[in-house]
Amino acid sequence: MFRFTLVFVALLTAGCVSLDPNYERPAAPVPATLPGSHGEATAVVSDWQQVVNDARLKKVVNIALTSNRDVQKALADIEAARAQFGETRASLFPTLDAELSHTRSKTVASGLTSSAEADGAVSSFELDLFGKNQSLTRAARETWLASEFTAQNTRLTMIADLTTAWITLAADNSNLALAQETMASAENSRNIVTRQMEVGTASAGDLSDAESVYQQARASVASYRTLVAQDKNALNLLAGETVPDSLLPGTLESLGDRSITLVPAGVSSTVLLRRPDIQEAEHNLKSANADIGAARANFFPSISLTASAGVGSDSLSSLFSHGMQVWSFAPSISLPLFTGGSNLAQLRYAEAEKKGLIATYEKTIQSAFKDVADALARRETLSEQLDAQNKYVAAEQKSLNIAMKSYQAGVGDYLSVLTAQRTLWSAQATLISLQQTDLENRITLWQSLGGGAS
Repeated sequence: MFRFTLVFVALLTAGCVSLDPNYERPAAPVPATLPGSHGEATAVVSDWQQVVNDARLKKVVNIALTSNRDVQKALADIEAARAQFGETRASLFPTLDAELSHTRSKTVASGLTSSAEADGAVSSFELDLFGKNQSLTRAARETWLASEFTAQNTRLTMIADLTTAWITLAADNSNLALAQETMASAENSRNIVTRQMEVGTASAGDLSDAESVYQQARASVASYRTLVAQDKNALNLLAGETVPDSLLPGTLESLGDRSITLVPAGVSSTVLLRRPDIQEAEHNLKSANADIGAARANFFPSISLTASAGVGSDSLSSLFSHGMQVWSFAPSISLPLFTGGSNLAQLRYAEAEKKGLIATYEKTIQSAFKDVADALARRETLSEQLDAQNKYVAAEQKSLNIAMKSYQAGVGDYLSVLTAQRTLWSAQATLISLQQTDLENRITLWQSLGGGAS
């Protein structure tokens, strides 16, 4: 009888239906190609190991992938979601229990009696005829998969943020070196003006102007020393531990143009669908779709089964040798007649959740498109701007040299020297900023296209 029951359960379960709506991926609400794209080429987006070329930065990223607390939290969330999926999936199978009991009692009517029983039981197993448990299981699975892409996006963001922080430290090292160089140059100018005053070819105003530039540079040195220290603190936080000095960058100029690879772009916008945040949004949408199926199933009858089979005897010693077969079979059916609108409200809630997640999915695609478009827009003019700024710095350096020689020869005024000195300093600082933007734009473009953090 017990075997018949199990076969009956299997047949009924196999015949269950799904009430989930047919899932169709929403159309991407963005142009078919990214800015500057031609055709339907596929992006070649490399893993971070192929994008980050500096050996020191690679080691720092590897440290962070192990020690960064956001990454660790994301991995723990995956384990939690996987466990919840396993718990939900367990409802698809009957709970089988083995029981052995022995009872000994004494009453006035019957005197001293004893009984023993060994059973195998199915405890209140719901036959999933309308696919409710299947839908809930699919929803839990999609939530688990969404957590996988959440973790991948966390890793991707962490790598981009860490690389940006490392580049920022290099840029501030360059600014600190520039401020120190400017301070030394201003001090030399001050000494020259002092000597000129001794021979009567310079005024007190010239000395005051020279002192002003020197003190301004001195203040900048102190400011950038603070920024460098803060940059190291930010880098340590992202790495999850203290980064050794041997893995820290020098100046921005020492990194070189190839420290960060420029990934190809100009491709079909469908490449954005590989971004982990977009895939996360789609899995959340699929989970909501399955929730609708579970909500629909609440309107239909539910059938539960409780059954047991075994042997019984008045003595524990003879239970398995001379015991009698005992069994019970207790199916039940529940038909929802009135729930106060609860089932309808649950269905409407699930449908509204899906509509909201469709909007979230589409917004995520739009945001991704904007990220890439912005990075590409900056990329288009960056090379030209860098070339122009380099030539501007060279021209201002030449102007300063000419002004200083003219002043020392007594044919020029110190105002020209002062103006040229400050202009050169500003031009050099702008050049450092552009070099920093160039490297950060490369990592931003890689991240925007979906990266390869897994």
